[in-house]
Amino acid sequence: MRALTYDGEPRLSPTHPEPTLRPGWAIIAVRLAGICRTDLEIVRGYMGFRGILGHEFVGDVVECGEAAWLGRRVVGEINAACGVCRVCGAGLPRHCPHRTVLGIQGLDGCLADRCALPIANLHRVPDCLGDTQAVFTEPLAAAYQILDQVAISPGDRCVVLGDGKLGILCAWVLCTTGAEVMLVGHHDSKLERAQRSGVSVAKHAQGLAGADVVVEATGSPKGLADAMAICRPRGTIVLKSTIAADAGMNLAPIVVNEVTVVGSRCGPFDKALHGLSAHSFDVERLVSATYGLDQAVEAIEAAGRRGALKVLIQP
Repeated sequence: MRALTYDGEPRLSPTHPEPTLRPGWAIIAVRLAGICRTDLEIVRGYMGFRGILGHEFVGDVVECGEAAWLGRRVVGEINAACGVCRVCGAGLPRHCPHRTVLGIQGLDGCLADRCALPIANLHRVPDCLGDTQAVFTEPLAAAYQILDQVAISPGDRCVVLGDGKLGILCAWVLCTTGAEVMLVGHHDSKLERAQRSGVSVAKHAQGLAGADVVVEATGSPKGLADAMAICRPRGTIVLKSTIAADAGMNLAPIVVNEVTVVGSRCGPFDKALHGLSAHSFDVERLVSATYGLDQAVEAIEAAGRRGALKVLIQP
């Protein structure tokens, strides 16, 4: 099969071995896949990953030991847990110390004709959602994870730093709570696409000090410093960026202001699928371009250009 692999640089392999079906797993024929900021960081050295890139997809189950799944259009959670350790037993499979992660850690990803995941990770896509909507399930679930971790009330002042795909999705999800949401970015075209009822946009963070909740989704090493400057005493900072670079910084403001810092990663797929239809999130306007799988290397380059939003790959 064709696959976009990474072994120090991204390469398109036209004859990569197809995934082998394991007990309790499924093989999925990929319909559409997305390139994420994390994929770009992996290409810069994040996680030391080698293998097929990609973890955002929608596809059809073509091989599976459970007949009910065959032919189903699905999306899939990216963490493949062991299911038997104490962490899994505590209901935290996303944090299983033995897990592999689709396209990120020890498990070939979905920027290929086919990929493999445990059946337990699969979610059926409602017929009312198109493929372009469904491919946003994984990043939208990451945005919904904020609501599972932080209590946000109507009228709370929330600031999202970063006008990339994830930052915009976080702002859209936060506005469903009735909070006052401000998205801060640097790109006019992105901020224009991000506008939605309940979400204000700005090109600088001046005058925004005193926020109850700050979501850091800049993908920049200085994002946390900016978040500390904006968050009120005893407020909450939610960290979403995964960055390959190291950055020293003064963390004293977190201590002095007694700020709660929450690391936030993967989230609930069921809530994301419901949100795509219930809240009419117009994710299609976040798509910058769609490439064929044969142009996957060019697609990675395009996704890393300044001003790009979501770049999709269609096998």
